[in-house]
Amino acid sequence: MNAYAAIDQGAEVAPSTRYRTVRAETEALIAPLSPEDCQIQSMPDASPAKWHLAHTSWFFETFLLEALLPDYRPFHPAFGMLFNSYYVGVGERFARPQRGMLTRPTLEEVYAYRRHVDAGMVRLMETVEQTRWSALLELGVQHEQQHQELILMDIQHAFSLNPLQPAYRFEAGLVPESTAPCWLDVPGGLYEIGHAGTGFAFDNEGPRHRVWLNPFSISDRLVTAGEYNAFMEDGGYRRPEYWLSDGWAVVEAQGWTAPLYWQQDGGSWTRFSLNGRVAVDPEAPVLHISYYEADAFARWAGFRLPTEAEWEIAVAHAPLHEVDDRAWQWTASSYSPYPGFAPAAGAVGEYNGKFMVNQYVLRGGSLATPAGHARPTYRNFFPPSARWAFTGIRLARS
Repeated sequence: MNAYAAIDQGAEVAPSTRYRTVRAETEALIAPLSPEDCQIQSMPDASPAKWHLAHTSWFFETFLLEALLPDYRPFHPAFGMLFNSYYVGVGERFARPQRGMLTRPTLEEVYAYRRHVDAGMVRLMETVEQTRWSALLELGVQHEQQHQELILMDIQHAFSLNPLQPAYRFEAGLVPESTAPCWLDVPGGLYEIGHAGTGFAFDNEGPRHRVWLNPFSISDRLVTAGEYNAFMEDGGYRRPEYWLSDGWAVVEAQGWTAPLYWQQDGGSWTRFSLNGRVAVDPEAPVLHISYYEADAFARWAGFRLPTEAEWEIAVAHAPLHEVDDRAWQWTASSYSPYPGFAPAAGAVGEYNGKFMVNQYVLRGGSLATPAGHARPTYRNFFPPSARWAFTGIRLARS
């Protein structure tokens, strides 16, 4: 499979409409932010909103316009370096931890860059044969949707460090669909996982292949904040017997005592959300959990995390709640290539394959995942200590 799969040519939405819609959705997410908000970078793993706006345009400029539109002229000769993320094959890259130092170009200039790229994309779609650009355009659109979630993750982290505790105002209620957990049994046997059929998929979702699963059970809903609080009250962050060695080292080094964004106010727990600081709802799914914390909680509870194959098969065969609209769910699977995987040639092949080390797979989707972006075969991935994504826990047992 290539670094991208072609979109379904029978799809009802025209590529030009889909392009314009997603680009507008990105700018709608930025609309509540001030220019100062768009400049801040709160940690090396995050990026300023202004950088996300520019980088998603850089993607279309680099991989479509410069490659396929003969008379295209780049907006600025330095932007190729400033807004390249990690594509070594394309050229130089500005250091990720220093993106917040880029006070120039201004936010206004970045919006002008977006307009320039949008105009070029219109000309491309009108003058170049569609078969040459449709798959790459869909990859760029899906890439921009990924950055839409990153914009929300990153601004939440930045706002959490502000003593004013500003609210972005995005989150809907997180009350779970099922208040009582139910264990769903999945029979063992030979199954197939991975993307199949028409429609878009990232390269890491294939090739489709067989896996053997022993019988297992999986919880029909995510772990709640109240259940996680019981782990904390039982000394979960002080008991090394529940933690992987690397995880315990992180707990000690960073002083973890609760999920990211939680703090005690007058004896009660609150969490910082996109709506500002709110009371922790014990019935809502716990959010902003690292792999280490998810694994430790599962051990404390007497269960385990599902493998990504178990998760995918369970979603296909069992009526699970909170699959892709609450929190990405950690799995016990290291992020590695499927049998037969090979990245595409050229820089676009760097999209996923080169990150297949020191990461764990998450499945599902979150409250910040754009509508229609998630699918059962989607393989998200983060380092095991990452907590600023909208991550949670689903339990399994053998």
